[in-house]
Amino acid sequence: MRWLWRALAVAGLLVVVAAIGGWLWLRQGLPSFDGTRTVAGLHAPVQVMRDAHAIPHIFAATDADAFFTLGYLHAGDRLLQMEMQRRVGAGRVSELIGAGGVRLDRFMRTLGLYRQTAAGYDALPVEVRTVIEAYAAGVNAWLEEGHVLPPAFAALGHRPEPWTPADSLIWARLIALQLSGNFRGELLRARIVEALGTEAIADLFPEIGSPPTTLGAVQPPGLARHLAAVLPPPLGPDQASNEWVVSGEHTADGLPILANDPHLALNTPVLWYLARIETPTLSLVGATVPGVPMMVLGHNGSVAWGFTTTGADVQDLFIERIDPDDPTRYLTPTGSEPFAVREETLVVNRSGDTETLLIRETRHGPVLTGIDPEFEERMGDLVPDGHVLALAYTGWTEEDTAARAIHGLNRAETVADAVAALSDWIVPVQNVVLADTGGNIGFMTVGRIPIRRGHDGALPVPGWTGDHDWIGRIVGEEMPLAVNPPDGRLVNANNTVVGADYPLFLGHGYEEAFRARRIEALLAQRRDHTVDIMADIMLDTGSLAAATLWPYTVQQVRVDTPQAADILAALRRWDFAMDRERPEPLLYMTWMMALTEAVFADELGPALFADYGRLRPSTLIHVLSEAPVWCDDVGTDDVTETCAEILRGSLMDSLAALIEAYGEAFEDWAWGDAHVAPLAHRVYGRVPLIGGLFANPIATDGGEFTVNRGGMSQSGGREAFQHVHGAGLRAIYPLSDLAASRFMIATGQSGNPLSAHYSDLVEAWRDGDWITLSGTPGDLADTDARSMTLRPVH
Repeated sequence: MRWLWRALAVAGLLVVVAAIGGWLWLRQGLPSFDGTRTVAGLHAPVQVMRDAHAIPHIFAATDADAFFTLGYLHAGDRLLQMEMQRRVGAGRVSELIGAGGVRLDRFMRTLGLYRQTAAGYDALPVEVRTVIEAYAAGVNAWLEEGHVLPPAFAALGHRPEPWTPADSLIWARLIALQLSGNFRGELLRARIVEALGTEAIADLFPEIGSPPTTLGAVQPPGLARHLAAVLPPPLGPDQASNEWVVSGEHTADGLPILANDPHLALNTPVLWYLARIETPTLSLVGATVPGVPMMVLGHNGSVAWGFTTTGADVQDLFIERIDPDDPTRYLTPTGSEPFAVREETLVVNRSGDTETLLIRETRHGPVLTGIDPEFEERMGDLVPDGHVLALAYTGWTEEDTAARAIHGLNRAETVADAVAALSDWIVPVQNVVLADTGGNIGFMTVGRIPIRRGHDGALPVPGWTGDHDWIGRIVGEEMPLAVNPPDGRLVNANNTVVGADYPLFLGHGYEEAFRARRIEALLAQRRDHTVDIMADIMLDTGSLAAATLWPYTVQQVRVDTPQAADILAALRRWDFAMDRERPEPLLYMTWMMALTEAVFADELGPALFADYGRLRPSTLIHVLSEAPVWCDDVGTDDVTETCAEILRGSLMDSLAALIEAYGEAFEDWAWGDAHVAPLAHRVYGRVPLIGGLFANPIATDGGEFTVNRGGMSQSGGREAFQHVHGAGLRAIYPLSDLAASRFMIATGQSGNPLSAHYSDLVEAWRDGDWITLSGTPGDLADTDARSMTLRPVH
């Protein structure tokens, strides 16, 4: 047997040697931070200083060389992110991962956004195209140098194609699609109408009220359910960010301070990549997006800006009636018209197998029904006949102004310049706060919002009559705009941006105003704000949602065991802070989610509740105070007693579950035991058995409705409270000294798990630490920053 042990030892040694060799080989693909490199495509030398966190400070002689260098660095640090980003946009994910990407690819090819992006490129001004093409040249210079690629490329046996301008521009289309998910809300409401009738909408969506019964009546049975079943999951969360700006009247130094923390999906790497660019004509500091040659969020030495999502309704589903005499045509107000038809060929795996899509379009937009032929074949006669659903969307156009607008914003010298630069923005609809070193502040909503005839976008509408068509868009001075308001404060946290007297309809997709009200209250407490005070506000964990629910839940519930009474008494002493070391947030959130399920799940059923059943404080309050019929279990008539029973029963069930999971001692429970940001890798995290090794889990503060956003999956089970949505970027800009602006991202600059900068900022992000990005090359050298010079080929 000794020979067997020797063989096993040799085999084990070979595995270790191979692993070490593979690790060393893959590490060769990490970018160099030092020395001199000759790079084809540059016009003059560029100096890149990398600070302790590998954040680049780019010093270039021209703007084109600066953005060439940014592309070169993005490719070195985040190539996998860039590759997947452009493939999602182009509908080419399945070429890499096979069947798992087909459903998404079908959807993206049906929309045709990449095709439209490429077609509209030449219409951009030459100065914008110059920057985009310089950036693409920088990416391609890195690719052509033959670097060892990140591990995923080796595993897939894939080497990226050359980068193109459309690959950069598609990101704006993707984020617009993610943040404009109105049509999915229409589908959900249409399914609810089919199951429960139009009267249910007023209770389940109090912000909308009851839609016309006639709209509910025209929904073809099963049409919405069918489309919902074949759609891919959303690209990411569609809501939540904070922004505010105060004038010099409210600051200690007499000039504005602006703060912004966009809330998107939290993954490793996070979306954002910090950078600084200095040229003789340009100074940009802030957050870039790998793949994009612009400073998306930041300042330029004169103006600072921040974005939040408006929640505007820019999508509608139109029910198109197929011509009963000719299935290649559909009905319009002026008669029968042919579907516009195009073919798309998907490569569905690395073996080169293909699938041909036949995509139809109507006068409203692409037809989404029929997106999954395999599903329709399985469903057979259950697929609704005679109608299809087409998507109208303001972003479905070859015209693309986002790059031009951001290019102008990056070069604005005043708030007025920035307003002018952003005025022809199309998608995504955004709220923008602005401030300049002259002391001006501003707020504007940018993007194209349709004006509808005869409806408010809550449900799919008939397309064959013309009675619900778009008849224009909100333009110019009709869009929300405020410059230097009298009270000197501008705040948005995805809450409504206009009052009841605003004459036009923007949408229903607003967040409940808990975060905005909390920010406004904290800002109103003093008139000598500093950057430190703004940082404290950004990290605030007080939950106005919990305080608002309190009179209807905690103050009403009654329990009948000593242990439950003691824990309830402790909960009633809570100050509503969603701190990770506290037990009260864990009990509160467990109870509120159980209460939501107890109230709504029986009527909605599993499929609808899965899409509807996140915590909705205002809806719960409405039910408990005005619509107790929802507390009625099926077959029960005493709704008043049922509401009390549901409050008590859901609390007792929550206590039992928490005691089983965390022990008998309430004081030993901690919100951070459940509220953990997994920070999983979008690609490596899907690898069986080892995917978790690429995550960076960390217990965090905050909750769904706190300023320090701790958005949760709410998916049920132990993962329901995972922190998957929040501030991947935080930034504060003092206009008195923009060099002292503060930044933080959630993970690190690198997307390569072998890099020391893959996750080096995770704890600093969680704990509210900050980075500043300033200094001359000499100043940076004194801080031990590493210097690399890129030289042109002569």
